[in-house]
Amino acid sequence: MSHPKRLVNPALAAITLVLAGALPACSGETVDPDLQGVASVIDGDTIEIHGTRIRLNGIDAPESGQRCQNARGTAWRCGQQAALALSDRIGRRQVNCQQTDTDRYGRVVADCFAGGENLNRWMVREGWAVAYRQYSTAYIAAEDDARTGQRGIWQGRFDMPWDWRAERRSGQNVAPTMQRLYEFAGQNWSCGPRRTCSQIGSCDEARWYLQNCPWGGKLDRDNDGIPCESIC
Repeated sequence: MSHPKRLVNPALAAITLVLAGALPACSGETVDPDLQGVASVIDGDTIEIHGTRIRLNGIDAPESGQRCQNARGTAWRCGQQAALALSDRIGRRQVNCQQTDTDRYGRVVADCFAGGENLNRWMVREGWAVAYRQYSTAYIAAEDDARTGQRGIWQGRFDMPWDWRAERRSGQNVAPTMQRLYEFAGQNWSCGPRRTCSQIGSCDEARWYLQNCPWGGKLDRDNDGIPCESIC
């Protein structure tokens, strides 16, 4: 007895083929749901997705309390601006991260993407972070591009984030590189009498007192290395 032929719906067959191509092969690879979704920006090189803290691989951004100098020598909050730049770039897009390592603090280290764009590379290329050569060489070309274009922190002078952190840990108020920026030859400032921020005429003067006077630390109330923040 012959069986009747079963007709195949061409449209259904096409959909089946598309879905089959979209599904991952049975190779054991899985996508970690904790590494994709809506991201909260912690700072210029750290985000959080579903409660998982993720450090962007191969880059280092200025710390939240760090300041840089623009081309005119004016201090600005480069650490805060780096975080804002990353947040603005992500916008409302979903972020997908591919883990490369786990750091000593237990954070996931990953390359992260939004709309197919590599956020790590974008941060370095726009001058909001530097290539973290100690851990990766992937973003050196992007850093060279930012430096040539004088974008972001490359518009002026700054301390490398790892140097800034090391100096903070050692208890120094101002990094040696920043001390060289503030050599006040010819100024008649002295440590007596003691002054308050309202009696100080410039940020340079405030930094001189911070570095040279026993009472200078009083000008830095939040101990972030920046005196008289109303003028600095």
